[in-house]
Amino acid sequence: MTDPAHHSLIEDVQGIGFGICMAAVGMHVLTFMGFVAGQTTGVAALIAYGFALPFPAVYFAVSLPFLWFGWRRMGARFAVKTLITLAALSGLTALLPRWLGFSQIHPAFAALLFGILFGIAALAVVRHGGSFGGVSILWLMLQDRTGFPAGYAQLAFDVALFAVSALMLETGPLLWSFAGAVVFNLFLAINHRRDRYIAT
Repeated sequence: MTDPAHHSLIEDVQGIGFGICMAAVGMHVLTFMGFVAGQTTGVAALIAYGFALPFPAVYFAVSLPFLWFGWRRMGARFAVKTLITLAALSGLTALLPRWLGFSQIHPAFAALLFGILFGIAALAVVRHGGSFGGVSILWLMLQDRTGFPAGYAQLAFDVALFAVSALMLETGPLLWSFAGAVVFNLFLAINHRRDRYIAT
């Protein structure tokens, strides 16, 4: 019988796998539209756009330095799950344009879609003891230590990130990108509550 207080290996695999798939589709929408996002994804997008580099590789490289911090503060299990998640997400994001194509997406729907997909993906992965790495590790630690919602901490970081993005993007894509980031952060702030989901 499954222990309701602890995830089994198969539960972790399916939960993290689901999160990876949702995040990869969200990133595909994001890069197709030329949008940016908050957190590590946004930093990677700006670097990839600015230097014409492949987004999946940049995302993986930008996220890697935070793994050590996650290992030291949140344990080896968390760091290993995060490394596996990052590698799988980067690989799937690189492959997805060959498997899924778009001809047109309205910017408003694209912003809503990538925000929701990122939110669902982050929630799934975090609930199974991992993360998508990067600075999100810091916000999760902040929430665990102080109770301050990770989504609100991320939103504050995103405001600063989008101020920098304004120097590189046109007004339309910038505003839709910010709208998507708001959707994502509010989704995570409302739904990621330790008192409602306690399995490990």
